[in-house]
Amino acid sequence: MSASEAAEGEAGERVRRIVHVDMDAFYASVEQRDNPSFRGKPVAVGGIKRGVVAAASYEARRFGVRSAIPSSRALRLCPELIFVPPRFDVYRAISQQIREIFALYTPLIEPLSLDEAYLDLTDHLEGRTATRIAQEIRRRIFETTGLTASAGVSYNKFLAKMASDQRKPNGLFVIPPEAGRDFVAGLPIGKFHGIGPATAARMEEHGIRTGADLRRQSLEFLTARFGKSGCYYWNVSRGIDHREVKPDRIRKSIGAETTFFSDLRDLAQASAELQPLAEKVWRHAQKAEDRGRTVTLKVKYGDFRQITRARSLPRPVHDAAEMLEIAQELLAPVFADPHGVRLLGVTLSGLEGAALREEEGPRQLGLFDRD
Repeated sequence: MSASEAAEGEAGERVRRIVHVDMDAFYASVEQRDNPSFRGKPVAVGGIKRGVVAAASYEARRFGVRSAIPSSRALRLCPELIFVPPRFDVYRAISQQIREIFALYTPLIEPLSLDEAYLDLTDHLEGRTATRIAQEIRRRIFETTGLTASAGVSYNKFLAKMASDQRKPNGLFVIPPEAGRDFVAGLPIGKFHGIGPATAARMEEHGIRTGADLRRQSLEFLTARFGKSGCYYWNVSRGIDHREVKPDRIRKSIGAETTFFSDLRDLAQASAELQPLAEKVWRHAQKAEDRGRTVTLKVKYGDFRQITRARSLPRPVHDAAEMLEIAQELLAPVFADPHGVRLLGVTLSGLEGAALREEEGPRQLGLFDRD
């Protein structure tokens, strides 16, 4: 942001320097890096027989292959698509290398996933600009991992996130304070971070297609139609986002799911398939010293319809067996379907982590507050 970085905001607030770093097609790029025969070819990380695409290379994206679409559809779009099973241990190790690079520049790092994070550089410039640091980070990532990253630089999280998408792959884009409002005005609603396809469709029904259209709506209009999110939409349409970069984001849930090679049509078999999921979730909860009160069951049917059912307890779930019992009870009334069950998932939420408990001091057994 160069000269603008030292300026004061219109309301007298100090201008922040926020960077959003996003790895380019991370999982697929790792596979292309580690297997030279995949380079320049359409690659998808995921299961070829069942399941969905977890990541797609840029070569695959040219055919319309995207993450989260069914593998069968991806193959129809791109018959030459190369499917590679995911290697999450490798991705996590590389992600740790990348975070160590971030830590060279600021302690204020908010990871969003293995492949992206916000960095607050406001008090850690040391005579440099945020743009220059973003360039250095991208260079270090490539030198260390052989992978490319895109970055966005701006004065708040929303615009930094939007900026990182502008010159992908392997690009850098800066939105200075004086350009924020105009940038948002020309942004299609479907591109807004925090506005999904369903909400975008509802907005278009009201003639809201761009940031400029959104800005013309009153706060009362937006909150009446979109609830608490209306305030967020009102602010970001004006280039305003006061959210801080939080280095210690509290994990809200722990989950596991599996997609089956053949659709399940037997309740006993489906109930048995929930056991390894519940045990996996419980192992992760124990490792993180988390306790949770809400068990959620996810069911995806053979025709890709998806439902969730949840049950909350007045105290934390005791163990994996209790979690499994709850999940099985939630499954029984929703299992019968002519299309069979394609996917099952179990999630534990309403978490109370060890760090949170230590900060609050000892609790009387049986008394737990809501999050």
